[in-house]
Amino acid sequence: MGETRRFDPEALRYDAAGLIPCIAQEVGTGEVLMLAWMNAEAVARTLATGRVTYWSRSRGDFWVKGETSGHVQELVELRVDCDRDCLLALVRQNGPACHTNRRVCFYTAVRDGAEVELMAPEA
Repeated sequence: MGETRRFDPEALRYDAAGLIPCIAQEVGTGEVLMLAWMNAEAVARTLATGRVTYWSRSRGDFWVKGETSGHVQELVELRVDCDRDCLLALVRQNGPACHTNRRVCFYTAVRDGAEVELMAPEA
């Protein structure tokens, strides 16, 4: 396989705001759950705690997924893309990933020019 080296969150390619997109994917099914943003500190916190921590652009603060809802994302593995400007978090999701109480954030499809809702909120 390839080389092994120590991971440094500062060595990722962040945007002008110091953020990097992170896709969360359910490790067991491969289902894409959501996309959110991280800064270097959120990456470091995620790796240190095993609980996925994002940076909220609207609140300007950290948020640990599931901290208030109980819908925790347990980190299984963090992957870096080839350009080092996007992350993939393989997670075990407890409950819905979306703030709308749906399993995933990608619950709307565009079909024949129309938006089609693919799933309803969980009860």
